[in-house]
Amino acid sequence: KLDKAATAADDSERMSKVLQNKSEDDEKRMESLEEDLKKARTKAEDADTKYEEVAKRLAQCETDLERAEERADTGETKISELEEELRVVANNLKSLEVSEEKANQREQSYKEQIKTLTAKLKQAEARAEFAEKSVQKLQKEVDRLEDELVAEQEKFKAVTEELEQTFAEMSGY
Repeated sequence: KLDKAATAADDSERMSKVLQNKSEDDEKRMESLEEDLKKARTKAEDADTKYEEVAKRLAQCETDLERAEERADTGETKISELEEELRVVANNLKSLEVSEEKANQREQSYKEQIKTLTAKLKQAEARAEFAEKSVQKLQKEVDRLEDELVAEQEKFKAVTEELEQTFAEMSGY
């Protein structure tokens, strides 16, 4: 009987050490997962910040586009005035032709500015869309890591309960 009790005690002690080692491994893994979660959250916050910056730039581009449209409207108004002047002052044809040429150049310049601002706006929208997709990917990763953490915590709880049950059984001997 004494040999059996000693063997049982040795077995219980070995089992206790195995469970303790497993518990320590699980704690290390949980710490690693928590660190990964912190990093993922930091990345998500950085992506949010970048998205906000892109949104601000987009708003600025829209403001610039509105200003350019106003300048284009102003240019078109000036062109109309110059054309009216051309009809009124027929004897000064050469002077009016020069003015008209300048007005046409300004119109072309405004059109080029509008094209440039439109291209910049499209680029800003593409960057904003990319940032939004990045945020979504990072959020999915955070969700996945949180799910893994919950699963590991449940495993740890089960191991702890099993360990406590084993200790309770050992106490009964």
